[in-house]
Amino acid sequence: MKEGDVMIGYQVARIIESKNSAFTVGEYYVGNSGWTTHFISNGKDLRPLPSEWPGSLPRSLALGTVGLPGLTAYFGLLEICNPKEGDVVLVNSAAGAVGSVVGQIAKLKGCKVVGSAGSDDKIQYLKEIGFDEAFNYKTVSSLEEALKKASPEGYDCYFENVGGKFSDAVLPQMKDFGRIAVCGVISMYNDAVPPSGPYIQPTILFKQLRMEGFLVLRWSDKFQEGQKQLLQWVLEGKVKYHEHITKGFKNMPAGFIGMLRGENTGKAIIQV
Repeated sequence: MKEGDVMIGYQVARIIESKNSAFTVGEYYVGNSGWTTHFISNGKDLRPLPSEWPGSLPRSLALGTVGLPGLTAYFGLLEICNPKEGDVVLVNSAAGAVGSVVGQIAKLKGCKVVGSAGSDDKIQYLKEIGFDEAFNYKTVSSLEEALKKASPEGYDCYFENVGGKFSDAVLPQMKDFGRIAVCGVISMYNDAVPPSGPYIQPTILFKQLRMEGFLVLRWSDKFQEGQKQLLQWVLEGKVKYHEHITKGFKNMPAGFIGMLRGENTGKAIIQV
């Protein structure tokens, strides 16, 4: 992005004026018009909230658990990792908007779920929403030993959000024929010079691992199906959610930076 560009971002927006009969004043839609308090749309870039959305549920969940983060967890886990009952699933950045949903879906599929996060409060949250094992990667003396303790038998599935040294520690502990969904590598995005690390090809070869990166828009034609299932799980209490809410449009930069620093549990939301 260039200086002066509108910062990217999604919002749940209410229509306050309409010259298009397909869009009624007062209705809510998910838009992608960046950091703006108001915007004009031709309607092509707007997605309605699911018709069965209950009044008791925060509409902001259409940006989180029932929005792109939830869909990222849903399709990334089910389509790439394809977890089976009894599998051991590892998720890092597990208390975030994506990771927390990944872990809960894996539990619904009958898996043992191990999560990693960066504070003791987040570890407590992971245990509350059903993770079998969880550890604070910032306080363990050895990442390798923490992973072994959480699952001595190794890991069938690894949902990758962090990359870097964390990934270096995980790959040797994957079981043969393990599956790895690469959703993000947040520890590496700001590297001015790409680091040289362990070479992963021998491990992938001899353990016969499958590692695949993905962007959730790959499944845009199936979003309605995914949203319907996620919404059903939320309403049934099978998938729980937590929102980290920052109030005030002027506080968006602080909320965004806080999210990048890992200050949020669950989805980081700005309430304008």
